[in-house]
Amino acid sequence: MSNLFFKIVKLMTKKKLTVSFAESCTGGLLASSITSISGSSKVFNMGLVTYSNNAKVKLLKVPKKTITKYGAVSNETCLSMVKNLSKISKSNISISITGVAGPNGGTKEKPVGLVYIGLKKGSKIIIKKNLFKNKNRISIQKATVNQAHKMILNIL
Repeated sequence: MSNLFFKIVKLMTKKKLTVSFAESCTGGLLASSITSISGSSKVFNMGLVTYSNNAKVKLLKVPKKTITKYGAVSNETCLSMVKNLSKISKSNISISITGVAGPNGGTKEKPVGLVYIGLKKGSKIIIKKNLFKNKNRISIQKATVNQAHKMILNIL
């Protein structure tokens, strides 16, 4: 897995790109995966762990009505998170993550393992809905980080 992180840092350094993250259910694991690589200070700008709805509203300016209407774990909240992170950070690439890591908190509509990952690079925005089934909390978090890395690599 760390090979992937190394590749991202190397490619981004070469292209002089920066990245920022707004994480919820991964709790900083994505930021940690990048900062564990030597030389990441050239590419990593900021990481916000906006775990609570209040943090999403206060720090990322996600409209309260978006969370009330669609929920924290939704395409709409993920989109708002990534757009506003991009404005705040001024990074070339912004990533947002919101989901249900479990083992509790899942519903029929939003089961444990449902995770949205948003990526913004320039005017391009991708929101990917993932359903990591039959996994425990840390497995869901790691699978989410892996998926985010793949999304970054694909856009580089």
